[in-house]
Amino acid sequence: MGHINLTSPKQRNIPTRKWQLLDFVSMVFFAVVILFFLLIFTPLGDSLAASGSQALIRSNTADPKQRHRLIALVEAGKHPQIESCPADTVDYMPCEDPTRNSQLSREMNFYRERHCPSPDETSLCLIPAPQGYHVPIQWPESLHKIWHENMPYNKIADRKGHQGWMKKDGPYFIFPGGGTMFPDGATQYIAKLKQYIPISGGVLRTALDMGCGVASFGGHLLEEGILTLSFAPRDSHKSQIQFALERGIPAFVLMLGTRRLPFPAASFDLMHCSRCLIPFTAYNATYFLEVDRLLRPGGYLVISGPPVQWPKQDKEWADLQAVARALCYELIVVDGNTVIWKKPIGDSCLQNQNELGLESCDESDDPSSAWYVKLKKCVSQTTVIREEIAVGTIPKWPQRLKQAPSRATLIKNGYDIFEADTRRWERRIFYYKNSLNLKIGTPAVRNVMDMNAFFGGFAAGLTSDPLWVMNVVADKKPSTLGVIYDRGLIGVYHDWCEPFSSYPRTYDFIHVVSIESLIKDPVTGKNRCNLVDVMVEMDRLLRPQGSVVIRDSPELLTKINRIADSVRWKSTIHNKEPESQGRDRILVATKPLWTLTSSSH
Repeated sequence: MGHINLTSPKQRNIPTRKWQLLDFVSMVFFAVVILFFLLIFTPLGDSLAASGSQALIRSNTADPKQRHRLIALVEAGKHPQIESCPADTVDYMPCEDPTRNSQLSREMNFYRERHCPSPDETSLCLIPAPQGYHVPIQWPESLHKIWHENMPYNKIADRKGHQGWMKKDGPYFIFPGGGTMFPDGATQYIAKLKQYIPISGGVLRTALDMGCGVASFGGHLLEEGILTLSFAPRDSHKSQIQFALERGIPAFVLMLGTRRLPFPAASFDLMHCSRCLIPFTAYNATYFLEVDRLLRPGGYLVISGPPVQWPKQDKEWADLQAVARALCYELIVVDGNTVIWKKPIGDSCLQNQNELGLESCDESDDPSSAWYVKLKKCVSQTTVIREEIAVGTIPKWPQRLKQAPSRATLIKNGYDIFEADTRRWERRIFYYKNSLNLKIGTPAVRNVMDMNAFFGGFAAGLTSDPLWVMNVVADKKPSTLGVIYDRGLIGVYHDWCEPFSSYPRTYDFIHVVSIESLIKDPVTGKNRCNLVDVMVEMDRLLRPQGSVVIRDSPELLTKINRIADSVRWKSTIHNKEPESQGRDRILVATKPLWTLTSSSH
């Protein structure tokens, strides 16, 4: 049984055909046994598994079983390099996919809201940069011009160039700073608003620009120390938010449709609509009531364009004024096609609301609950701390940044935790810059994301640098986003088991502490999704040559380091700052610039 007998069949008088068949069966059997041992007990098995997984990735993982097997291989460190997605996915946003969402209801623009595919419906691949992609122009030059090849879409320039939105100029798009309602430029428009609103001096800090175009209004408000989050849907203009982020202006893909916007109550000192075409009085004034939920007591609402003194829109204009009166908004001015209101600080409007049949929301309603929460046709009631967080009462910027706001008390020992968190991040950021030599604080980093922001301590420690931070608070964690806004910072709710509402290549720097906590079920403790999908999504958001910093336990960073190899990041693991307690270590990774040609094998 242990050897092959080479004696000829004729010499042994055994039929030739019979022995040929037995030899063949025996050889196959021994080959299978040997292959089994090679696969299980030698590195060859790992190598073959990795090479097989490449075929899986190239198949775009349409089969969920194949997808799950591939993810297991990546997590186990078998080192398959995840393949690039096709060339037509360079601007792909999974939750705002027009092909998928166009089949949905048009009622209240439902089809323009987030509608995310399940992981099993998506290909596990890396979004490529477009051909001719350049590392973005640095801030503040980027406010005025960007590379055309980074998003070669001329539609807005062709349609809106005469209004000063943007124009093509050789290899660049340039941004004169105009808008539909301010073709002479945002600077002159802001100067007009200054006559009626305390734009300078730190009274106003956080603003929301609804239907923002290419976000020139928010970009130029930065000069006044006002941090504006601009939003617009993915619509016929296709790339307006992508242009805004490429310019280095805080922006987010979002639609005011059937759901609350993903922000807590009383977040914004100023809310602005310049020809945003939101039907504020439709559906029993539901959209105006959502604005009211988000506007800080004592804050300002500015609407320019229809229906304000607009031809053939007398009824809509009258209705808008009636809703504002019913909510006791103080009319500051009507200047041409611009109206400015101020929200009251007190809760003395119930008798007026009855004029239009508006009612207060039930006491069981949490006005700051806003992740996939349906819009409500009622007036949200801010908590008992309403006056303490009002514009004019809350400290001016920048003093408000480091003073613990009353909303911190929503967490046990909130004031003490706030103070400790602020000190901790000052220490950590000093270490990041001086020992890890991260690029934060240099012109190379403008758009920053903190995926697990808590009280916004990381962002607060960076306010002297020429950057802005999107603070993300997981919807299944304590609702601390209101504290972040009270500090004068901005952010959104999100669930990291879903893709983020932004275009590819829109952040220079992504930071996260305790990444696995973002996907754990708070009740069962089990992961609701997998880290591979989360890191592929981080790669989608990250610009080429951008950086990722992940703070976590040594064990988890070992796993993350394996996944980082598969998403092509160049990563190293460092010790934490010596003054900090705990077992944290720090993974620092860089995303290389690659193209479809350079990534082919």
